[in-house]
Amino acid sequence: MSKEKTKEMNKRGARIGHGPAGPMGRGFDKPKNFRGTFIKLLNYLKPYYLQLALVIILAIGSTIFVIIGPRILGKATTGIFEGLVEKVSGVPGGGIDFGYIGNIILILIVIYLLSTLFSLIQGFVIAGVAQKISYNLRREISLKINRLPLKYFDTVSHGDVLSRVTNDVDTISQSLSQSTSQIITSLTTFIGVLIMMFSISWQMTIAALLILPISMILVMSVVKRSQVYFVAHQKSLGDVNGHIEEVYGGHNIMKAFNAEDAVIKEFTKINNELYDSAWKSQFLSGMMMPIMVFIGNLGYVAVSILGGWLAVRKVIEVGDILAFIQYIRSFTQPVTQVAQISNILQSTIAAAERVFEFLDEKEEIEDTSSPVKLNNIQGRVTFENVRFGYKEDNIIIKNFSADIKPGQKVAIVGPTGAGKTTIVKLLMRFYDLNGGRILVDSHDVVDFTRKDLRDMFGMVLQDTWLFSGSIMENIRYGRPDATDEEVIEAAKAAHAHWFISTLPDGYNFIINEEASNISQGQKQLITIARAILSNPKILILDEATSSVDTRTEILIKKAMDNLMRGKTAFIIAHRLSTIKDADLILVMKDGDIVESGKHKELLDKGGFYASMYYSQFTRTAAS
Repeated sequence: MSKEKTKEMNKRGARIGHGPAGPMGRGFDKPKNFRGTFIKLLNYLKPYYLQLALVIILAIGSTIFVIIGPRILGKATTGIFEGLVEKVSGVPGGGIDFGYIGNIILILIVIYLLSTLFSLIQGFVIAGVAQKISYNLRREISLKINRLPLKYFDTVSHGDVLSRVTNDVDTISQSLSQSTSQIITSLTTFIGVLIMMFSISWQMTIAALLILPISMILVMSVVKRSQVYFVAHQKSLGDVNGHIEEVYGGHNIMKAFNAEDAVIKEFTKINNELYDSAWKSQFLSGMMMPIMVFIGNLGYVAVSILGGWLAVRKVIEVGDILAFIQYIRSFTQPVTQVAQISNILQSTIAAAERVFEFLDEKEEIEDTSSPVKLNNIQGRVTFENVRFGYKEDNIIIKNFSADIKPGQKVAIVGPTGAGKTTIVKLLMRFYDLNGGRILVDSHDVVDFTRKDLRDMFGMVLQDTWLFSGSIMENIRYGRPDATDEEVIEAAKAAHAHWFISTLPDGYNFIINEEASNISQGQKQLITIARAILSNPKILILDEATSSVDTRTEILIKKAMDNLMRGKTAFIIAHRLSTIKDADLILVMKDGDIVESGKHKELLDKGGFYASMYYSQFTRTAAS
């Protein structure tokens, strides 16, 4: 992977991760088609419309109860104030009406309890909906992965697919569980509080609203200035992550070339850039709260003075001033949440867009509705004028024809890029042809289901694949119903039994996630044992012995000879000395068969195969 690509991927990862950027200015991916994706998301939520409607009703109800609370509390304050005034003034029978105050307190307790109950039910419902959506999206993505053609994964990185399954789905889930109620609450609070403020005093409301544009202008100016530094911060964070990954991924190489000073110098440079952008973005982001508090305090002062004047003139009551101040505090909160909600919404739609793009990808051609079923597989394979290219305008297999008889051991050789591995992939229908046909026992491969077709084959690839688990489980992967004795016999046939017996716990030895606790050659032996256990009718060996030493290679070759007896076998090899005894050698160059025959015949021809063989022999002798 190039340095530029690594850095770009890390930048993407930094945006997704938990960086220090605050909610008002954090970096996020903007959707390409906001409206279209938003409609898609709404359609996806159709099964949950009833629950979401309940959430909206509960959120509105909870907010309304909170909104009317200060007004009722203001009545209590007015009652206490007027009672005290009457008491001080010596009004006969005057004083605080504790019965009235008690009733108000009981009403407030009921209101706030209902508000809390509504909030709890709302949170329970929306959390359930969010998790169901996450579950369904991940399930659909998982099923989609198995329906996508392999060429999709040739153009898209595994990290990108993983990001859609994890980060993007999590973003949607969190936004639904948090932002939905926040948006509803903010809108309800804004409208409700505004109505309550006007019901108390239109003069005080106008005074409060005049302060609002000032705060918005100041906040947006800070956001605009800080956004530049947040962008720079994300870039610098990606550079630091990329640099560290590169250095520690190739730590030995760096030490070998005495590049420590250069690495430290480069790290210091990008670390300083990260420090500079980080503190500036954090400082500017942190300024917003003091600004809002300052503007809010100015509003409180203005409202208090105006409210006092109106109270003296008997236009409003004293308790109304207290209620109004509380409403101002509630009124400014939705305003400060606007930028947050906007960012969150943009990020959510962008995440949904990536998920839906993946789910809308073109799938593999469906299996035939009337598939062929072979009870007795012979193993004859025929290639008829096969044409294929990973891209329509770049055909790499131009006119490949061959007739492989049952039980033949066929070697496919040629220089790198000749199309050897591609032929095997086409045989197992990992890709569909651009032209021609591939037949198994005189039946076109498209007439089989992919599962039935691939059940006919056993594969041992150059790139081994083992999963975290015991060696016994990894070998049994070839045939899940195999007994322990059968697994051990397969390991013996692959000459893996000896080294397995030397490991702690033997066949119960646990291979770690990276399979780094056994050697590359041992990994290959285990995969060969897996293929032997599956006992397929057709074998594919793609550089199966490339990762083992010469002695082990000889032993494996003997085991393979016994295994391949009576079976059709395709052997892809670079070391031509390993395929001398093949029944048929197909020599490929630039996507075509240029020579075919047995080893001695091809050497006697003195053509392309002979030149390849003698060049390898010369290099081996020289070394």
